[in-house]
Formats: sequence, structure tokens, C-alpha cells
Amino acid sequence: MAAVREAIAGAVRAVVLPSGAGRLTCTGYTPDSITAPCFFVAEYTVAYDKAFGRALDEAELTCRVLVGRADDQTSQRLLDAMLSGAGPASIKAALVAARGAPGEEALDGHADDVHLERVQSVRWYEHQGTTYVGAELIVKVIGDGRD
Repeated sequence: MAAVREAIAGAVRAVVLPSGAGRLTCTGYTPDSITAPCFFVAEYTVAYDKAFGRALDEAELTCRVLVGRADDQTSQRLLDAMLSGAGPASIKAALVAARGAPGEEALDGHADDVHLERVQSVRWYEHQGTTYVGAELIVKVIGDGRD
């Protein structure tokens, strides 16, 4: 899972935020402190043996994106851009690009497929005593369980 977590964060690094928004910090692990805006892979679950002979495992990863709240509307607009289905700031578009071409492995060879299934819990989050506006992104990854 370590390689998958890092590959998801690496794919999201391709996001280009609007002018003046800075750069999106991305990590495969929950950080101790946030440099906003920040995307990270948090909790995950794994369902083993989805196909005979360990041929398929399925993971569901809860990722979070957090944005500083210097200005409520500006922060929420930036979050909206990252949660959009398309565009240079779209996390969805970055993960679609990480799927590779048909027949290719996803996430630089660490999975058979990756898919951003949904966005949920768009709200205020507290992390180490600081409040951010953010959301959870549920990412599904499938791959060969024998690797």
C-alpha cells in the first residue's frame, strides 16, 4: 500500500491551481502539520481475494484536501476548482491521467486501475488546532493481490 499511497499523491501533484493560490502540497500519508492547500491519503480499507488465486484485491482510500481559510469565499472557490470534474485544478482529471492508456497499468504500474468514486463531507476540518475548509475524496484502486 505504501507505493499506491505515494503514487496517488504523485498523480495529484499534476494539479495546477489558479493564479495566486500557490502550489498544492501532496503526500501519501496524513501529515503532522498542514501546508495549505494540501492533499493527503488518510485511511483505507482493503478487500482481499476478489478473484480466484489472489488475482485481485480492491482498496478504498479516503483522501482529504484542505484549504486555508484566509477568505471564506476564496477558499471555497479554490476547493470547488479542485473538486471539479475537469480543468487544470481538478484532482479527478489528475487521477484519470494516472490511469494510463487502455491496457496499461495505473499509478506508474502499482495498480490495475484507479478511480475517484466520489467526493463527500465538504465541510470545515480541524487539523492540529487549525481550521480548514476541505473535503474527502474516495479513491478505489484494484490490483493483483499476488504482487
